[in-house]
Amino acid sequence: MMKEEEIKEQLMSSSADFRRLAEEHYQQEIKLQELLSHPHLSEQDRLEEITLKKKKLHLKDQMNFLVLKFRNELSHQPT
Repeated sequence: MMKEEEIKEQLMSSSADFRRLAEEHYQQEIKLQELLSHPHLSEQDRLEEITLKKKKLHLKDQMNFLVLKFRNELSHQPT
């Protein structure tokens, strides 16, 4: 059985949807890290932090769904 990292690598090379989600997740992480690098966060910054974290989580959930779908398809292939 393929490990999760192997499945992710496979999906990165074979699935445009997975690549798009991974890139978007990465971009949200960059924005979040930049925001958190400020010494003091305003109320608006705190709301932006929460929004970015929610977006990242949603993207990660979508990526995990594709991983599970791929794993399920692998388990149903004839041997």
